[in-house]
Amino acid sequence: MPNTWWKPWRWPLANRILAGLLFGVLAGLVANELITTDAGRAALDGWLVQVIQPAGKLFIRIIFMIVIPLIFSAITLGVAEMGDVRKLGRVGLRSVGYTVLLSTVSVLVGLTLVNFFAPGRQLDPVTRDALVARYSGDAAAKVAQGTQAAKPLAETLLGLIPQNPLAEAVNAFAPNYTGGGLISVMVFSLLFGVAMALAPPEKIAPLTAVLQAVFEVCMRVIGFAMTLAPLGVACLGFGLTATLGLGLLQTLGFYVAVVLLGLAIQQFGVYSLCLRLIGGVSPLWFFGRAREAMLTAFSTSSSNATLPVSMRVAEEQLGLPRRISRFVLTVGASANQNGTALYEGVTVLFLAQVFGVELSLAQQVVVALMCILAGLGTAGVPGGSLPLVVGVLVTIGVPGESIAIILGIDRLLDMCRTCLNVTGDLVCAVLVSKGEPAESDAAAA
Repeated sequence: MPNTWWKPWRWPLANRILAGLLFGVLAGLVANELITTDAGRAALDGWLVQVIQPAGKLFIRIIFMIVIPLIFSAITLGVAEMGDVRKLGRVGLRSVGYTVLLSTVSVLVGLTLVNFFAPGRQLDPVTRDALVARYSGDAAAKVAQGTQAAKPLAETLLGLIPQNPLAEAVNAFAPNYTGGGLISVMVFSLLFGVAMALAPPEKIAPLTAVLQAVFEVCMRVIGFAMTLAPLGVACLGFGLTATLGLGLLQTLGFYVAVVLLGLAIQQFGVYSLCLRLIGGVSPLWFFGRAREAMLTAFSTSSSNATLPVSMRVAEEQLGLPRRISRFVLTVGASANQNGTALYEGVTVLFLAQVFGVELSLAQQVVVALMCILAGLGTAGVPGGSLPLVVGVLVTIGVPGESIAIILGIDRLLDMCRTCLNVTGDLVCAVLVSKGEPAESDAAAA
């Protein structure tokens, strides 16, 4: 393999994004230290507003553009592809039940940790005010929107059901919209997917094909945006550190620690308890035999790419019935995204804390529901969760451009949460297989 270290355009995308972040952050720190005069600061601010900031926002705008069609197609297909649970019977119902249970627990773990440690509040008030001012325009209005008086919990939950899904989709990112917005679009997509799962397959086949085509196009558009990510991250990173200095980087370290702690608790705590108490197997036995799939997921950052390995591990190493493991793992590659749901919950609340947006209990319940629903339809490819995170951020009053704060280290977190996603699929397969007849017994029956 030829040595291409001196050809950055040939590096893997993740390396280019990391390099862009480092270059932008270091250049911003240098500018923050060296440019101290009023005239120099005014010139720097002019460059930031007229050139650097628009260049940095370009790929974020492309992601915004695709959020609504991505959410509708992904969640709808994720639910519809589970199949008619009435025909699947006990296996289908248990698969859905354990998927929802594990996703809910993972989100609760993440939200509990981010509320307890409050990594976003480690930022000093002066730096936070500068960060809010950094996103000029309606940033202050968005913060006020996120801190306004919360609706009663019952009214909030009732508002999840949209009267006009198209209106909710159109106004999902409107700064002063008081309707359900993005969460209503998610709930509509969920119900639409359930209806498709219950409908005769031959009658909905054309609609399924259309939605699959829409989802594929969305993935291509995200690919276009990610090719611009190295430049975008460099520009946004420069803008942040040039105005804020080192304070933001220290806060980012707390955020990474909280995410990794949450993933570890779910991986080795929650999963171990489920395996022992529900599955009746030793966690050490499970992790020893599942390590190949876990390592593959960590290295590829893709649940879909790991699926063949997971199937082989489930059948050959864990001894699970093929008819159950293949169904559960195939559905889980897109619908059982525990790590992604946890990561999204922590990220959303962290950035809300950074911007001083205080979320009530009712608002956090809505965030949790959005992360659970997003986990059902998050694409099993590297970076597939970013558009959904951006959408949730705007819904709670945090500028979507703030995703740049964590984008540079997202690759590492993506590897870790994908490992958790794949492990969760295998755990779910073990739990569903509990009490089911072996392959030979099922064939004889």
